Amino acid sequence: MKYIYTLVLLVAFFNLNLFAKDDYFDPFKPKVKKVLKKKSHVKSKKQKIITPKKSKIKKIKSNRYSARLSYNLDKIYKKVLKKSNINKRALKRAFAFYKRNRLKKGLSSKYIAIADYTKTAKNKRLYIINLKNGVVYKHKIAHGKYSGSIGGKVKHSSNRCNTNMTPYGFFKVGSKVGKTKKKRYQYLSVKGLEWSNRKVGLPPRMGGRDIVMHPAKYVNYGGRSHGCFSICPQDRRAIFAKLKKALFYSYTGR
Repeated sequence: MKYIYTLVLLVAFFNLNLFAKDDYFDPFKPKVKKVLKKKSHVKSKKQKIITPKKSKIKKIKSNRYSARLSYNLDKIYKKVLKKSNINKRALKRAFAFYKRNRLKKGLSSKYIAIADYTKTAKNKRLYIINLKNGVVYKHKIAHGKYSGSIGGKVKHSSNRCNTNMTPYGFFKVGSKVGKTKKKRYQYLSVKGLEWSNRKVGLPPRMGGRDIVMHPAKYVNYGGRSHGCFSICPQDRRAIFAKLKKALFYSYTGR
């Protein structure tokens, strides 16, 4: 019986070896290289639809808006040029500056103002232009004491401190009404937007020239200021309401 049991075990072991795979190392057997499947970057036709990024959409919209704005401003410019007596050079410069800096400087979309100091103080030489319909409002505005004679034109202008002359260039009018300490004038601040007038509107402690827009009685008879953009007292409400955050161009012929 023992011999029969051992014989069965030998036969079973022999059969297992026949059907088993060779796991031992064969030095003469060539190595099989594993081929890695590359991930295909080519997307299917359904996935090829690429949606534009938000930044690109914003750029497209802003370009369309700026193009439409430029077209509307050109129409207003031509209308004002025909119907008003504003200096042509001043008008062209003001609209060109406004187009370039409207968004960058945060300027009002409703009005721009031009003080045409090539005209005499007896005339209404402050022009406020409605950018929606091209209507022009005219008011008197004074010039600085050492810029020209009473009731005359501006012959000299300067952005320097203590000159008592009319500042020149492009300014942004402030949005809050304040009061002067000495004479208690209500005023709107102005801020220079160019390199030449960058210190105009800043307080003296910062090395600036303290210039504002305020009402004064002497404007009615062609009087002069110390450099501030003085207007008639009766025009204060109308002017202040329109010029908050607006572009103001002091044109002296330079």
